[in-house]
Amino acid sequence: MHIDLRTVSIQPLRQTFDHLARRFGDKPSSRYQEGSYDIQPVENLHYRPTWDPDQTLYDASVTQIVMSDWYVLKDPRQFYYSTYTLARARQQETTEANFNFVETRGLVDLLPDALRQRVLNLLVPLRHAAWGANLNNTFICSYGYGTVFTQPCMYHAMDNLGIAQYLSRIGLLLGATEALDAGKAAWMEGDAWQGLRRYTEDCLVVRDPFELFVAQNVALDGLLYPLVYQGIVDDQFAGAGGSLVAMLTQFMSDWFDETRKWVDAVMKVAAAESEHNRALLQAWTIQWRDRAAAALLPVIEQEFAARDEVMSEPLLPRVRLHKTVLRF
Repeated sequence: MHIDLRTVSIQPLRQTFDHLARRFGDKPSSRYQEGSYDIQPVENLHYRPTWDPDQTLYDASVTQIVMSDWYVLKDPRQFYYSTYTLARARQQETTEANFNFVETRGLVDLLPDALRQRVLNLLVPLRHAAWGANLNNTFICSYGYGTVFTQPCMYHAMDNLGIAQYLSRIGLLLGATEALDAGKAAWMEGDAWQGLRRYTEDCLVVRDPFELFVAQNVALDGLLYPLVYQGIVDDQFAGAGGSLVAMLTQFMSDWFDETRKWVDAVMKVAAAESEHNRALLQAWTIQWRDRAAAALLPVIEQEFAARDEVMSEPLLPRVRLHKTVLRF
């Protein structure tokens, strides 16, 4: 009996989905492309939103920014659901290990009482700002256009929810439930926090999703995260014996370094689309950047002795601000 083994190459009739072939050519597509491109509903919508009948359910004209193709706002991280959850799962394992290390070795007891109070005064109220960022990015996802733009905003919203939970956990670890009550009271009534609280609440009523993207993700986060987690936590708290605080907030620092690449890429591509977009984004960035700086100043002054030290040029090179924030 003779067996003849042969290799037969079967050529598929098509390499990918038709809508991806029209955009990228008839070649195998990546999972990111399959889960992101040209899946925004654009027609056959059965009704207009009852709360805004002048627009469709997915309407690009809801923002003043005009793009000939919204799918050019590519996420450089190429996050879709699978890669996003895998990346965050790895980071969560690291964060959980940091919390476990601090708790099991009793490092909290070694933290000076004065420094412990400084940490609570600064970080616990920020959980409310993170919750506001969650709501704002959820709105951008709801009313923005193009999956490559709205999908990362949803991930960004869930990241901010996680940050709010981590800050709450730090409060519980360092000061029990009383610390959370004090943080809420500071957010609601403390003089130093009213500017940031007003900024957050004003963002909640911004109806243009791209302007909200600038206000929250570019202006506020672009100043808050470098100033708080690098300028204060890493430089001030760690130098005063609070290295454990830097361990507990490692996710925030790593997260900002990652997400700012996406935020900067969105702004760069949108601004390059037209002079109209560039001028509008510049005006929004200047407006919201100045408001964010004024809102953060009283908060930062709790840790720095003088106003000039807070916003002076020598401080700025030590923090990784968004390129967009500094450009304008």
